[in-house]
Amino acid sequence: MSPQAETQNILQEIRALFAEKGNEMYAGEAVSQTEHALQAASAAEQEEAPPELITAALLHDIGHLLHKHDEDCATQGIDDLHERIGAAWLKKYFPEAVTEPIRLHVDAKRYRCATDAEYLSRLSPASVLSLELQGGPFDERGQQQFESNPWHLEALRLRNWDEAAKIPGLETPELEYFFTSVQRVLQQQPGDLN
Repeated sequence: MSPQAETQNILQEIRALFAEKGNEMYAGEAVSQTEHALQAASAAEQEEAPPELITAALLHDIGHLLHKHDEDCATQGIDDLHERIGAAWLKKYFPEAVTEPIRLHVDAKRYRCATDAEYLSRLSPASVLSLELQGGPFDERGQQQFESNPWHLEALRLRNWDEAAKIPGLETPELEYFFTSVQRVLQQQPGDLN
């Protein structure tokens, strides 16, 4: 299969995930999974982030579309580990510049909550609940481990876009618009995508 055909197959898989589960509400927030993804990607684009980070912003919660839990699993006391599920699935196709900020975006929340009391006070009730299930704010050791990761600054940027992407009715470009960035990242991948 040609690289171009492989890229189209990956984009089709992502389209199918959003078509199947994207209209579900985003974990206790007043926006859908798709609206949340589009708002995060829009915020990344407005900050003139590189295509890899725009792609990460768009796909950071794809784990919510992949896991088999109910949308309200956090209220049932379940941490869906969406950041790990999503990053592992995307790693088959995308570079670390996409997958590592995604894998670390929950850790970025835990870090910010440990180091910024104002940030913690601004979290939505749904985000506070998920924070508890995810292990709460980092202790000093967790903070140091997070800071030692070469992708931690990108993860913190992604976290900011994630938190800002919860506005009901916000106008954003459509999913296909952001696939330009996704496609650009996929086409930069060396060799076979399989």
